[in-house]
Amino acid sequence: MEVLACPKCQNKQVVKSGVIKDRQRYLCKKCNYYFTVNKIGKKIDDYYVTKALQLYLEGLSFREIERILGVSHVTVSNWVKEYNIKKTAHADYHPKYKIFNHLELVEYLKNKDQLSGAGMIITELGDKFMLIKWERFKD
Repeated sequence: MEVLACPKCQNKQVVKSGVIKDRQRYLCKKCNYYFTVNKIGKKIDDYYVTKALQLYLEGLSFREIERILGVSHVTVSNWVKEYNIKKTAHADYHPKYKIFNHLELVEYLKNKDQLSGAGMIITELGDKFMLIKWERFKD
């Protein structure tokens, strides 16, 4: 069992003191401070935050990031706002992405025609690899 401590004086001598809004209330025996335990929400691993922000900066939309990582596009949008991420405008380029396993990636990179005429980045995505390729809009 987890031993609680008073958030005010850090004393470990606390007793239960009722329930408020379906949350257990406690009383510190030393300073007579009443408190409730904070609800621990769903925590998303920092890997997904970093990867989502990276993909956003590479030019993918919130919905594309949602489909790839399985994290809500609203959550990705909130992360962009929270970390104050600004994307530079690349009006004449647009990203395309493909997801490969290791062998598929090796085969794709063997074809030199697919490597010329575009910028590209390869990033790890769990046990697969994501290739993001920027091509110029055709006039």
